[in-house]
Amino acid sequence: MNRFAMTHLASRTVRRTLLAATLGLGLALAGCSDGRDAPEMPPIVGTDITGAEIGGPFTLVDKDGKTVTWKDFRGKWAMLYFGYTFCPDACPIDVQEMMMGYNAFAKAHPEAAAKVQPIFITIDPERDTPEIVGEWTAAFGKDLKGLTGTKEQVDAAAKAFAVYYGKGAETQGGYLMDHSRFVYLMNPDGEPVAMLPVDKGRQAVAADLAALVQ
Repeated sequence: MNRFAMTHLASRTVRRTLLAATLGLGLALAGCSDGRDAPEMPPIVGTDITGAEIGGPFTLVDKDGKTVTWKDFRGKWAMLYFGYTFCPDACPIDVQEMMMGYNAFAKAHPEAAAKVQPIFITIDPERDTPEIVGEWTAAFGKDLKGLTGTKEQVDAAAKAFAVYYGKGAETQGGYLMDHSRFVYLMNPDGEPVAMLPVDKGRQAVAADLAALVQ
């Protein structure tokens, strides 16, 4: 099986996982309703995930090996993406659209953007050292914070944020990783607000940030 076929197979696996996760999330949200009216959400392109059980404590390290915890981001809006630097296609595309959307939002709304922290968390700590993660995230701009850690630390972070990942096919360039492809927007209290629409492009991401970040 050539690399294209293996990558396509991994992509199909991820799409099936995303569909199952999205359906499960919808059922969970419906089941948690207590009949009271929730605060009205402004129209967005992405997916409203307010009330979902997403988010929780983690301890990781940044490019300098400094310990970073989820509590360190309290008081800021956080954009989180879980991926890996050796990803041949999906991760660079997703992170590029995420950051270009953030940059467009920051240009139009600099004061609001100052309250937002974009974050990349690797799901491949075996290869993604702090130095490698730092170099990779720097390519997308100085505002993107890259985090890694031990396998146990990454597992805990992924579980807290309902992220699926696993080792995929072997290629000549090394193994691939199957993983979900969400960009979560979390509010300053650490609560989930939306899955930002990176699949719809940077303008959609910028528009949702403008609608949601207060």
